[in-house]
Amino acid sequence: MSPTAEVLFWWLAFAGSHMVLSSVPVRQRLIGRIGEGPFRGLYSLVALACFVPLVRVYFAHKHTGPWLWRLPPGPPVRWVMYLGMGVAFVLLVAGQLRPSPAAVVPGDPTPRGVYRITRHPTLMALALFGLVHLLPNGSATDVAFFGGFVVFAVVGARHQDERKLALEAPGFLAFHEATPFLPFTGRETLRGLREFSPVALVVGVALAVVVRHFHAAWFG
Repeated sequence: MSPTAEVLFWWLAFAGSHMVLSSVPVRQRLIGRIGEGPFRGLYSLVALACFVPLVRVYFAHKHTGPWLWRLPPGPPVRWVMYLGMGVAFVLLVAGQLRPSPAAVVPGDPTPRGVYRITRHPTLMALALFGLVHLLPNGSATDVAFFGGFVVFAVVGARHQDERKLALEAPGFLAFHEATPFLPFTGRETLRGLREFSPVALVVGVALAVVVRHFHAAWFG
């Protein structure tokens, strides 16, 4: 199996296990048998069992396979990446400070702050991470790895919406109708920016700066 195929295999295993375990009939059946807490533990263990080998395979074979594109690593590409990663970290932190009502452990369904920007800040942060890393990384293995974040985030977010709507989660239908799927595409984006958490903004930008500073030492 080629490195690119291995990366794709582990992405399919990771995403497939997420979708199956979180689907309404499977999730309810397992919770009924083992309880909510053990189910979350099982969910996390399966995720780790797929994600760790995915990362390991990629870092053992990054920049391999045919190159699908090559962008000059000049200032325009670098600054697009810096900006994109800054936004991604800010969305990620905001999503952790106030969990999404679409998550496994749902948060407050009142549309406010980051949720006027996107109802899936954590997953859209992953998608943005994948997108900006695709710019300078155009080999087949790179595209399989970073492109997987984009596909997983978008499909996973849609899956969360459908599951919550099917379960008729309290307040979720109104939240779904009032919030945009993709970031910065809703009518209330400017209002969301005005309501945005200063803590999320400061911590997110600080994390982006730290990761950029140590990127070569940590990731090569």
